[in-house]
Amino acid sequence: MNAFRWLGRLLRLLLLGILLALLVALAWTALQIASVADNTAAPAGTIAARRAAYRVTATAIHIENSQASLEYQSAFVLMQEQVAEGTPAPAAMAVSTAMPAGDDFQLPKLLIPLDPEEGVELSGMQPPSRVAPVTRRHRLINIMLLGSDEELTDDNFIRTDTMIVVSLNVDTGTVSMMSLPRDLFVYIPHGQMGRLNTAFGIGEALSWDPGRGFGLLRQTIFYNLGINVHFYARVNFSGFETIIDQLGGVDIAVDCAYRDWYPTGSGEYRRRTLPVGLHSFDGFDALWYARTRKNTDDFDRGRRQQLLLRAMWRKARSEGVVAAIPRLWSEVTDVVETDLPFDMLLRLLPHLLNLDLADVENITFKKHYHTSEWITPDGAEVQLPIKDPVAALMQDFYTPPSPHQVSIAGPSIGVFNASGQENWDIVASERLRWDGYNAVALGSEADANVLDSSQLIDHAAAEKGSLTPRILRALNMTEAQVKLQAMANRDHDYVLRIGRDYQSCTFGVLPLND
Repeated sequence: MNAFRWLGRLLRLLLLGILLALLVALAWTALQIASVADNTAAPAGTIAARRAAYRVTATAIHIENSQASLEYQSAFVLMQEQVAEGTPAPAAMAVSTAMPAGDDFQLPKLLIPLDPEEGVELSGMQPPSRVAPVTRRHRLINIMLLGSDEELTDDNFIRTDTMIVVSLNVDTGTVSMMSLPRDLFVYIPHGQMGRLNTAFGIGEALSWDPGRGFGLLRQTIFYNLGINVHFYARVNFSGFETIIDQLGGVDIAVDCAYRDWYPTGSGEYRRRTLPVGLHSFDGFDALWYARTRKNTDDFDRGRRQQLLLRAMWRKARSEGVVAAIPRLWSEVTDVVETDLPFDMLLRLLPHLLNLDLADVENITFKKHYHTSEWITPDGAEVQLPIKDPVAALMQDFYTPPSPHQVSIAGPSIGVFNASGQENWDIVASERLRWDGYNAVALGSEADANVLDSSQLIDHAAAEKGSLTPRILRALNMTEAQVKLQAMANRDHDYVLRIGRDYQSCTFGVLPLND
């Protein structure tokens, strides 16, 4: 196979999943793309074997009866009114929510559903009122990246257990990625309350007009979150494995330890512990990492899926293949379900070619702050959105990163490994880069001793605007671990020495009991 054919094959399945890259652009479709037969199949072998493996293990999604009825309620119908850019609001709100003047992107219009009847009770609660549209001050193009589980189930119903909205800011050249919890319990405009991950499947089952599954999901997100999603890309799980394998695997800095059942490929299962460190994943292991929930929850799982997207984008950039996307677009659309037009892709491409991970802001919901736990009358455990914190989160999603969040322009943080554990400097620097800081892993210092406790040396010693409190918060450190040492001639504004007590896992992951 010559180099050109190799590149073509890499690009095909790179982009089948780097449709995620597309928007972050298609920043995550890769996280599950393209179901393509290949001799490099995952360890479990056939699709049937993978299904059986995932069902048996704790990583499998528990198959539950939908809490939302599929029966169409005639009392809840679409308003026959098209509103550009999702602004069903009165004229007075149009200025703040519509695309700014000078827009040359023709985005799909949104049909706005009627509100539920006043006083009606659904699933034991009064349905929430429609939220106000989020204010936009920039040209944004929002793409929904969906991973669905129908490949692993037998009930012929689609659940989109991965939902990541990627927002490309055309004016600033930055990208925001936001994971939506699958158990978010919301009003679905077919006339019932239900989990957010069921909206797409309900729309497909009802042949919802307009837009079938994505049409109903789009309206559901707009009603409950106030943001307008313009396009979508959806794939199943097995394609994700193939993409990762064709990329040659991806490297992930794992900052929380996980333990779950793992298929050995011989029909047996063992408990697998994934420790803190830098790990190389093939497709099967990457899917295990993306979906495990044994000692964690769906909120952390959304974060891990974004980490995988970042790793895939980094690998794609290193191969220099993004510019070939248009040539492979017909192959992409053969295996990826998407409504993104080819001409829109061409217009987005210049914004993607130079996109760096420093220009990407990652946003996730926080349990007990953005949501509250609730049990439905049917006994289902769900998450209810809390109005004001969620509204602030959506506004943050629509707002470009602040200067301190753009890592390439911020103060530099040099990270040394003094823990005695391999690659923990990389783990810590990636944790800081996740929060938008300019951190770089520097390995071990020559002749340095192993430290029992991590140390942060502040060479900037700034009275105002110091990053010290943020670094401590991100890495779960205390002020007792800080040393002020002003230095005018310095290589880095802050120097971090990672010790044996390093523990930056602050995402609700339960500690492992050895």
